[in-house]
Amino acid sequence: MEYRLFGRTGVRVAPLCIGAMNFGNPTDEAEALRIIDRALDAGINMFDTANSYNNGESERIIGRALARDGKRDRVFLATKGHFPVGPGPNDRGNSRLHLMRACEDSLRRLQTDHIDLYQIHRPDPATPVEETLAALTDLVRQGKVRYVGCSTHPAWRVMEALMVSELKGYVRYVSEQPPYNLLDRRIENELLPLCQTYGLAIIPWAPLAQGVLAGRYTDIAAPPPDSRVALRGGIYAERVTARGIEVGRAFAGLAREHGLTPAQLALLWVKDQPGITAPIFGVRTIAQLEEALPVLEMTLSDDLRVACDALVPPGSAVVDFHNTSGWMKMRLP
Repeated sequence: MEYRLFGRTGVRVAPLCIGAMNFGNPTDEAEALRIIDRALDAGINMFDTANSYNNGESERIIGRALARDGKRDRVFLATKGHFPVGPGPNDRGNSRLHLMRACEDSLRRLQTDHIDLYQIHRPDPATPVEETLAALTDLVRQGKVRYVGCSTHPAWRVMEALMVSELKGYVRYVSEQPPYNLLDRRIENELLPLCQTYGLAIIPWAPLAQGVLAGRYTDIAAPPPDSRVALRGGIYAERVTARGIEVGRAFAGLAREHGLTPAQLALLWVKDQPGITAPIFGVRTIAQLEEALPVLEMTLSDDLRVACDALVPPGSAVVDFHNTSGWMKMRLP
């Protein structure tokens, strides 16, 4: 397996990252520990979580897992802050007050003295970027954080942060974590070229389009009982559409024609797009992880790339995976 540089840093990561949003619900701790151990044995060295995932339980499970047998030192550990973690008006957002508290709480749940990558989970229009970057700079200088990044930010906000960091001498974002899959390719228009130009790692979420590209959905009215649509509804249900299922069906046929499962092709397609560092795979079961591991050694062929482009052309979208982003005004039917 070829490890990839994480943006302009000297850190090298595997070309797949384990996303821990399912840890604690619906994935119980015993299964999560098996997933973590198997991923480490396979050479995957980056794990991504957030303080808001399952009321902090995802971080707690990872903390307990990595506290065993020196596993923490084998992992490039990423978490995030921004979303509400309590009822108070300052229990959310990107202010110094909230981020300092959120980082300390994450460190305690993760049972570690430092976070390798601390990410701003979403933009906060109410907080000047100078305040956010100054707080992140202090966390780095205190040794509590090694690198900082952002998630689901528009290109102009990433560029603004880079400019302010340059002018003020603050720490610089080293990565961006956007939604990206064959059904929603809009980051190719501005965000991806920006990150390639300025050396930011791209670690996309939802590479399987929430299971649509893995062939899990055949009828929009009958989602799988263990799917996020069935269990959580809301924003997750909005991302499963008749058009998306139609493309997913054609995509599944394409995968099978080339001897791959739909999930493998979905991961492979994202992994081998220009500018991508490592797609975040939100594993739910050990079986899903085993299915994904061969992708670490695969390369996307030119004919498969062209065939995928024919389904959804570059820069376009048929499903809206930015539906949690207030800044994204374009809404798809």
